[in-house]
Amino acid sequence: MSINNFRYDKVGLDRFFGPLEAKIMDILWNGKEKSIKEVQQLIEKERTINFNTVMTVMNRLVEKKILEKRAEGRTSLYKPIMTKMQFIDEQSKKITENLLDEFGDMVVNHMLDSLEDVDQNLLVKLEQKLNQLKKESK
Repeated sequence: MSINNFRYDKVGLDRFFGPLEAKIMDILWNGKEKSIKEVQQLIEKERTINFNTVMTVMNRLVEKKILEKRAEGRTSLYKPIMTKMQFIDEQSKKITENLLDEFGDMVVNHMLDSLEDVDQNLLVKLEQKLNQLKKESK
């Protein structure tokens, strides 16, 4: 699965998805599989939305291999292919790899500069990972 339009100016899921896609994913990541009608009704608690609009977006998320769809009688039920944490992990890894491939040293320097305000536990993990990589390269 690949998200092609990462938005730096947004936050949370809106960095990876359009607003309606993000809302749908948030709903599905926070519960059991749901039908289009169930998702539409949950969104309608906040704003009016057409059933066909929700259906189109959910089916596009299936095409993008972000949701999976299964039939139960005459109803289709949808659920995410991966958990929210798995999704964020996969996407952040791809972003990091792409930045490193394209800009190498600059990216590493900026990451190191940003470590000044980071949680100490993250620094410990980073140090352990660097030590592991050094041992493996010998």
